Amino acid sequence: MMKEKIPVNPKILEWARKSAGLQMMDVAERMKKDENTIISWERGDDSPTYIQLEKLAYQIYKRPLALFFFPEPPLEETPEQSFRTLPEYEIEMMSPRMRYLLKQAYAMQINLSELNFGVNPAERNIVKDLSFDPDTSITTLVSSVREYLKIDLETQFSWRSVDEALKAWRFAVESNGISIFKEAFKDENFSGFCYYDKQFPIIFINNSLSKTRQIFSIFHELSHLLFGIGGVDTRNNSFINHLKGNDRKIEILCNRFAGEFLVPEADFNSRITTIGTSEKTINDLAEKYRVSREVILRKFLDRKMIDAKYYSQTVKKWEIERKKRSSGTGGDYFATKGAYLGNSYLELAFSRYYQKRININQLADYLGVKVKNISGMEGLLYKRGFA
Repeated sequence: MMKEKIPVNPKILEWARKSAGLQMMDVAERMKKDENTIISWERGDDSPTYIQLEKLAYQIYKRPLALFFFPEPPLEETPEQSFRTLPEYEIEMMSPRMRYLLKQAYAMQINLSELNFGVNPAERNIVKDLSFDPDTSITTLVSSVREYLKIDLETQFSWRSVDEALKAWRFAVESNGISIFKEAFKDENFSGFCYYDKQFPIIFINNSLSKTRQIFSIFHELSHLLFGIGGVDTRNNSFINHLKGNDRKIEILCNRFAGEFLVPEADFNSRITTIGTSEKTINDLAEKYRVSREVILRKFLDRKMIDAKYYSQTVKKWEIERKKRSSGTGGDYFATKGAYLGNSYLELAFSRYYQKRININQLADYLGVKVKNISGMEGLLYKRGFA
């Protein structure tokens, strides 16, 4: 069955090749086919098999397979258009892997629209209900989002682990109209990014980083969306010095928002009045709020309770310790894939399959897996709780 010709859209084949900067002879060489075969595919005189299409999509064009069945080539924004608060030199430094993930995120946004028939199913959409301008005070921003998500500090403190906190925050944000996906960015300078859209806003976070950092990235990107723009969360924020006007204001607010949302000022100030700045204190506070030690350390620096040298040295030490703890093991493929896609998206895709609105090949495309792996992905529906 897999050798059967697949009726893909020839216009998409041509668009994918050209957007990848490849000539027909390049594709023919990689596919080990005659150039006339590639020409016939793009003319619509012939079409590739499913196995050939998988190779074209995943190995050569670096595109989700589902794109090749779209009626028209998608109108993709450039990174410069999507992330206007990120300087051009930062965009130019993006790795091929990051550029691929930006394309994948855009495809996921289209998938969401198709699977939901163009209408976001969430009862409330935070991006539609809340919006802020660059002159909004951080206090207003934090209190408005806290109230909207309906999660108070008592609830936050009740979570027993960082894993539980990540699952709870992800669920809270996704329940209010924003889809969150995870991927291994393979680039530790980028913690996350988001694409703004009134109907289907999405956030991508770097699964290679610690779960506390992933939580921080969710709220950094949420604040970008509430300002009505796409954005990127980077580990090195020196680029902010090159921004001007509202772009600079927004990026500063996004950085402050994530830290102050997760560790509210009033509560934090009440806890540090009688304590020192030892590593134990930092660890205890990080554990209390379910955030990274760096978030707490940064708050001590902002209050001049430590100096910049101590901050820098401590962060470097923690980074070395973290890398030593990294196992490098692959883990369970299905659990990892499920965590990347998230419960909501997994249930959505399978529900359309059970309703016979999509076939098994389309389901595999929406999930980004091979057909043979569908049963393993389906098993995740009965194992709730991955994050």
